Amino acid sequence: MGVGAYLQSTGELPGDVLGKFIFITGLVAGSIGGLASQMGTLQRSIGVIESVMEILSYKTEEISLDPIKVERPLQGDISFSSVSFHYESRPDVPVLKDVTFRAQPGQQVALVGSSGSGKSTIAALLQQFYLPVQGTISFDGKPASEYSLTELRSQMAFVPQEVILFGGTIRENIAYGKPGATEEEINQAATQANAIHFIKSFPDGMETVVGERGIQLSGGQRQRIAIARAVLRNPTILILDEATSSLDSESERQVQDALDKLMKGRTSIVIAHRLSTIRNADKILVLEKGVIREEGTHDALIASGGLYKRLSELQFERDVEVNS
Repeated sequence: MGVGAYLQSTGELPGDVLGKFIFITGLVAGSIGGLASQMGTLQRSIGVIESVMEILSYKTEEISLDPIKVERPLQGDISFSSVSFHYESRPDVPVLKDVTFRAQPGQQVALVGSSGSGKSTIAALLQQFYLPVQGTISFDGKPASEYSLTELRSQMAFVPQEVILFGGTIRENIAYGKPGATEEEINQAATQANAIHFIKSFPDGMETVVGERGIQLSGGQRQRIAIARAVLRNPTILILDEATSSLDSESERQVQDALDKLMKGRTSIVIAHRLSTIRNADKILVLEKGVIREEGTHDALIASGGLYKRLSELQFERDVEVNS
């Protein structure tokens, strides 16, 4: 600006040229100064694109969302034969080690153990969300690989501990278990799940909107809606992630009664957190660090004085402390 003012005073530089130069210089300097932030935005965008491309490159499951006619209905005979598993992200941490057990048609098999012992992983393997690293999972004596995913999952139902409800009506959430279900089928499922009474108490009945994730319903009501959905599905194999662990006594009683009705005549795999809920199980598998340490009925395991008895005593002491 000093040189430009001198040149202008001597008449060597027209006055309008100096103003244009200063204006253009400001634009160029501002653009150059903004390059650093633009490069940061570009790098973040490249990272996002790489993540999207990675997701798109994943192999998708070969499933059909349309109702299918099952040619080979399952009887409910489940067999794990020397199954070992670890997650791809942690190949150095085995989750299951040489797990072998059998659930015969109609049996209730309970899985107990501390957190991280592999209970939920067994449930995920049953639904074929993952494939075992070693060993074989069979249904009715045939390896799972001989069935299509749609065929297997159409004959299973899963009732999780944290129920997933959609922001629609009660009717829509129950009918999700069987698209195209009739009004009578939906009502019968709600009745068997001990849900019809509280549904009728709402002014809108089945048309009551549950809100996102079922926020308009209590925990026990959400669980019974999930059970009604499973009843409507009429599965051969039922997988339960203890649905009563976070409920009050009255809600727990109603939900447990609905679960008992649901498990009749079906092969049930029950992930148990409260050992009192699986006293009548046909078989209890006690897992520790991915290994089945004990197997048997409640009475037999208590009499053996092993890990199951210790878990039972610890839970009893904790319940006494809470109640006191």
